[in-house]
Amino acid sequence: MIKRDYYLNQIIDRMWNGNIKVITGIRRGGKSTLLFKLFKDYLISSGVPNDNIIGIALDLRKNYKFRNPIFLCDYIQGIVENNKDKKYYLLIDEVQFTITVKDKESGVDVTIYDMLNELKSYDNLDCYVTGSNSKMLSSDIATEFRGRSSQIRVFPLSFEEFYSWRGGVVSEALNEYMIYGGMPGLIEENTDLKKRSYLKNLYDEIYIRDLVEHAHIQREDVMNEILDYLASQVGSLTNASKIAGAINTKTNNKITDDIISKYVKHAIDAFLISEAKRYDVKGKRYFEYPNKYYYEDIGLRNARLGYRQFETGHIMENIIYNELIRRGYQVDVGVIEDRRNGEHKIKEIDFVVNYFDKRIYIQSAYKMDGEDKANSELDSLTLTGDFFKKIIIRNDILTSFYDDNGILHVNLTEFLLGKIELF
Repeated sequence: MIKRDYYLNQIIDRMWNGNIKVITGIRRGGKSTLLFKLFKDYLISSGVPNDNIIGIALDLRKNYKFRNPIFLCDYIQGIVENNKDKKYYLLIDEVQFTITVKDKESGVDVTIYDMLNELKSYDNLDCYVTGSNSKMLSSDIATEFRGRSSQIRVFPLSFEEFYSWRGGVVSEALNEYMIYGGMPGLIEENTDLKKRSYLKNLYDEIYIRDLVEHAHIQREDVMNEILDYLASQVGSLTNASKIAGAINTKTNNKITDDIISKYVKHAIDAFLISEAKRYDVKGKRYFEYPNKYYYEDIGLRNARLGYRQFETGHIMENIIYNELIRRGYQVDVGVIEDRRNGEHKIKEIDFVVNYFDKRIYIQSAYKMDGEDKANSELDSLTLTGDFFKKIIIRNDILTSFYDDNGILHVNLTEFLLGKIELF
């Protein structure tokens, strides 16, 4: 069992705060284990009787009846109302499987949100739910739970979590992580063939099926083409028109930009990919497009491409982006104008990272093995003309150091293992 204290502590800190605790993230990313194993073990070790922990996994056939939110609410109310001297914990897994039903008396549509809003009014009941797709978007949660929810986003295993389980030579562990990523189920697979088969089956049997069923995708072939394209373009700027053009050329289709945008949003909603917007550092504004897209888990990205495209620079950039987002930072792609020497060039800073009123600039460089490469990476950072911290994360240095320009060069594994303070 891999410890996931980063998320467990977030749940513990929110116990009995009057809100519904909503745990979101990609399917098979570890939410169920976090809630039903790690958190439940914590409760029991803290003296909570097992009978006071009500666990309902809605993806199990034996619990299908609880997908009816009215039936679920009546069942829970029957327990807590008859035992008001006891405190109960309600753990619901994969809440998106619930259905909308009509109340027989009023004829009003009733959802799981309505029932959970009713249940959280009980002083002796603390509610926790998990969800994996667009029905559990943070923007929707705030509305549906009337602002009375605490959200915890769970990601696949970080490299630090992965290495805490795997151990061994850190460089070898990093190479494995860059190939197969951090889906928790991989720890049960002991060969390369089994790992590749596991990731492929996740994509085909879980994620694509969920997109088709829950997002009502009518063109599964187009959805697959989009996911292939975005996997091959990790770390590159793109937009709906460019994606549509590539797919239409390849398949002789006439897919519109609107359909591409809609399907990309569904993939984001399902936590398969993330979108990083472009930010003009000096103009202090966002561009509408193009943007960058990163895979939630690099192993899923590699599996999507059949392990045929292994560009270490782009893979490293994807992993760094995921780690920054996991830590709760706002991450954009930086754009800066270079008007020196009478020219007008647009240069890029890989990541503009904001944390409340603090900011850092980060460049990702797998290797800086030549003067031209070094100058290119450093130049974009020095063009900002401000005093925010500037960092280059590299995989070709033994340890971290500051250069003569005050730029911090950070060893990749030291960053991923949390040994470097960014802010």
